[in-house]
Amino acid sequence: MLPKDKKRGSRALAPDILSNLPDNIIDAIVMRLPLRDAVRTSILSKTWRYNWCRLPVWTIDQALWDMTNNAISPTTRFTNIIYHLLTLHVGPISKFTLSIATLGNCPKIDNLIYFLSRNGIQHLVLQFPRGNLYKVPSSLFTCSQISHLSLQNCLIMFPPAFKGFEKLVSLELCDVTIPSKFIGSLISCCPLLEHLVLHSTITNHIQIRAPKLRSFDFTGKLIFLSLEGVPLLEKLSLVDTGYSGKAGKCGIAKFLESFPALKHLHLDYFSVRFFAGEVPKLLPFALNSLKRLHLSEFSLDELDVASCALYLIKSFPFLQEIEIEVYDDWVEPAGGDVTSEILEKVKSLSNVTLNHLRVVEFAGITGTDPEMQLIKLLLAKSPKLARMLIKPGVGDDTPKSRIEVLAEITQFRRASPRAEVVYKLA
Repeated sequence: MLPKDKKRGSRALAPDILSNLPDNIIDAIVMRLPLRDAVRTSILSKTWRYNWCRLPVWTIDQALWDMTNNAISPTTRFTNIIYHLLTLHVGPISKFTLSIATLGNCPKIDNLIYFLSRNGIQHLVLQFPRGNLYKVPSSLFTCSQISHLSLQNCLIMFPPAFKGFEKLVSLELCDVTIPSKFIGSLISCCPLLEHLVLHSTITNHIQIRAPKLRSFDFTGKLIFLSLEGVPLLEKLSLVDTGYSGKAGKCGIAKFLESFPALKHLHLDYFSVRFFAGEVPKLLPFALNSLKRLHLSEFSLDELDVASCALYLIKSFPFLQEIEIEVYDDWVEPAGGDVTSEILEKVKSLSNVTLNHLRVVEFAGITGTDPEMQLIKLLLAKSPKLARMLIKPGVGDDTPKSRIEVLAEITQFRRASPRAEVVYKLA
């Protein structure tokens, strides 16, 4: 038997493990929690009471907002949150996200941005609900350490003394109201800019020059966009929201000449149509860097657009991935003569071997002759193809049933013995 004192010792309380954790471990735990849960850790132990006050990353989003008392006015609720932040926080805040879909204009937001500008903010995300433009205060333009800035549904007016963000690497402007003449100036005043997202209704010409830019995602009116001086650009996505009229406002070859390092290219139907003017047989220069081509909301029922798309496929000798999302509602179905011309254009791929193509994805396939011919040629001309994924379109008004499309595809010759064709019926 154990002595009585040993028994008594065995029943003693275990050491307070939470209280004895090193500060760096406590900080690591708190940083991985949602903000509301991080604040609640203050009740765990005296040593945890104020650790959340040192958090360098803050996220005030809809999930947090929904947990507050909705019987109180939104302004009061937001003021309470900001009060605790401004009065209790210690140290720098490197990243801050504000994204509340139901939050209207609140004067305390200006105070918050002023506070962040004086506390080393590096990554700032401000997302406001549609139809409720927030006018960004001048204090935002004094954030000298900022490297990532994302603004949604904001109104921007630059102060006269603003000279740019010297450390900005990533800029996202979505549904932002800003004078067109200032967009180009803003971008050119960010010498380290690598990632740019611009989803905006611009009504005047803008010129973008960014020597270090590697990724550009644009949704807007291409007719007003000039993209030059971007020798390092690797990823380009263009969605044209404002084009109408005759196809071919800009030659595709001339446009691509500006991007010698391009690896990923995404174009929607209207942007392809915008470039479907002068389409030479081959690019007058080598673009061996491009590895992925994505055509969205696309149609093969228009001759100029189909010609431009096929030209792109032929022009990238090291292409590894093709993704095409078919959406035929943009145009009327092609007539017999036009369909014949389109088929001839598709068959021109028979003179090309896609030696590096490995993955193909088609979505929205309805079984039209140009679609089936393109699938047939890609299978026949891709000796290293590993996988082709085909997702049929929805609706009953299609040239062929899904079973008919599948039966026809299974008969196509495959240049690659390892090529897997996956047809998703559901």
